[in-house]
Amino acid sequence: MPVSRSHLTRALHLALLLVVIHQLMTSLIMERPLPGEAPDWPFALHQSFGMVGLGVLALFWLWTLARHRAETPLARLLPWFSAARRGAVADDVVRLARSVAALRAPPLPLEALAGAVHGLGLLVATFLATSGAAWLLFLAGTPYGRTALGLHKLAGDLMWVYLIAHVSAAVVHRLLGDDVFSRMFWGKRRPARRTAPAE
Repeated sequence: MPVSRSHLTRALHLALLLVVIHQLMTSLIMERPLPGEAPDWPFALHQSFGMVGLGVLALFWLWTLARHRAETPLARLLPWFSAARRGAVADDVVRLARSVAALRAPPLPLEALAGAVHGLGLLVATFLATSGAAWLLFLAGTPYGRTALGLHKLAGDLMWVYLIAHVSAAVVHRLLGDDVFSRMFWGKRRPARRTAPAE
């Protein structure tokens, strides 16, 4: 059964998306100031929105623990601690791979795989925001600052990959008839495409 999403979940998802896009774009044009220099405006914006993003992520995780069970539960976002949930993710991967190999539309929805992918994105975003905040508040100018920045940049590269893949997958879902954008944001719902069971 398709997962329902509350208005708060959709608002947090949209806020997180906007912050992530902002942070990735400003990272392309900003320059880290030398000690004693005032930061340029892209760097200052990156710092400020990074703290906003950390707050949004904290709210998202807390809301995941508190929201109605009809929405995606925490265990589906982090299925790696349950053999049954890992098996469900593996089953979805196999179904998807068989559909791609047969050049046919995959069966939808793939809820276990989708939840795991969303969870990975949230983990990368959380590490990205946490490492940036740790450098800004505690580690800048210390022996650990360079390590923190290196990990922060690595997480940023992973987030670029995740964002491009995630948006591309959402577009493919929409082209296949899955009204994913209306479910994730707001809009008029359309009947979902029904796929024939795999033979």
